[in-house]
Amino acid sequence: MSLNETHDPALESWVESANQPGMDFPIQNLPFAVFRRADSTEQFRGGVAIGEQIVDLQAALQTSVFGQHLRDFAALAARPSLNDFMAAGPRAWSALRLALSRALRRGSHSQAALEPCLVPQREAQYALPARIGDYTDFYISIHHATAVGKLFRPDQPLLPNYKWIPIGYHGRSSSIAISGQELPRPHGQVLKAGASEPVLGATTRLDYELELGLFIGPGNVLGSRVNIEQAESHVFGLCLLNDWSARDIQAWEYQPLGPFLAKNFATTISPWVVTLESLEPFRTAWERPSTDQQVLTYLDSPRAHRAGALDIALEVYVETDSMRRAGLPPHRLSRTNFKHAYWTIAQLIAHHTVNGCNLQPGDLLGTGTQSGPQPEEAGSLLELSRGASEPVRLSNGETRTFLEDGDAVILRGFCERPGARRIGFGEASGRVLSRRE
Repeated sequence: MSLNETHDPALESWVESANQPGMDFPIQNLPFAVFRRADSTEQFRGGVAIGEQIVDLQAALQTSVFGQHLRDFAALAARPSLNDFMAAGPRAWSALRLALSRALRRGSHSQAALEPCLVPQREAQYALPARIGDYTDFYISIHHATAVGKLFRPDQPLLPNYKWIPIGYHGRSSSIAISGQELPRPHGQVLKAGASEPVLGATTRLDYELELGLFIGPGNVLGSRVNIEQAESHVFGLCLLNDWSARDIQAWEYQPLGPFLAKNFATTISPWVVTLESLEPFRTAWERPSTDQQVLTYLDSPRAHRAGALDIALEVYVETDSMRRAGLPPHRLSRTNFKHAYWTIAQLIAHHTVNGCNLQPGDLLGTGTQSGPQPEEAGSLLELSRGASEPVRLSNGETRTFLEDGDAVILRGFCERPGARRIGFGEASGRVLSRRE
């Protein structure tokens, strides 16, 4: 993909809220979601964010906004899940996004037809953007991997394969839910300090993980593999992702086969999927230290070095029960950036398929916890509290080592740079239920 007229920072929309400074969803973004009006029995359908509004694609299909050649693409995006639209590929995604950009621009002749198709986001209820057949979670922040390794394996924090392959594991797709997820505290086996036998109980080390999620578009045939040069054409877009983790359960079970019950009880994603095309202005060079070995050929490409990374700011907030009752704003725990990732999006796809594994439209890949090089850029409480040895002080005087009942975790993400409009991801929020609920 490359820059085109949809990225022009001077573009404004006749939807006035889209032109506000700091808006996540200007006309340069146009992310996709699946929604219906809250407290209704309407069918879920596809929509596109513009400012504080949603373009109802089902309603828009009843207008003359889309020419005949675009109606098929719009019809796919208007369905109760985006799988078929994701499968249609970059040509379809880009063509529909361009048509919507032109129709929503200030002075467009389509304004009168599209205005009745707008639904306020505050009135919407969201569903998962796609039927997620498979979910793979990677581990591509070397800063997170090193920090966690020091806690779990102080003698060998970073295992020798980390710099050679994008580490990942297959997660549980059935427990992925949309923003607003509420989860009870999970139970599992825990080996307490000094004990010789585990016990079954509720986790006392519940944590979040600040991640991005990648939705797969066109898949590949079983037995084939995706070349790194074509890998990004298989990625529809990105969302925010919180891979909730029970660290005490994880510490007991993760060897020799990795996470299981510590991870599969809940994963929360944001409703809006931001297309790769809208993120083009925020590409940056992908680099690794000169002292590290270079990657194998199937994971290397000139484009990766030139523009394989994305400059996406990521933030995590916590809202405690006490903050909620007092009407206080959530406390920001950390801020980091996806550009610090050790592996690129294209490398994840190339590696995932190099053995012939078939990806399918709607599959979800998690990036793993995104932490930066500084301690305050950590993407989990495990890191921020140094394994519970240094409690994190919140703005209202409370402290946290891990999440407590009633805590809500809010993830936010956005791209900003001079000469471009801000592109945002909205929020991915989830709350730990209190024992009384």
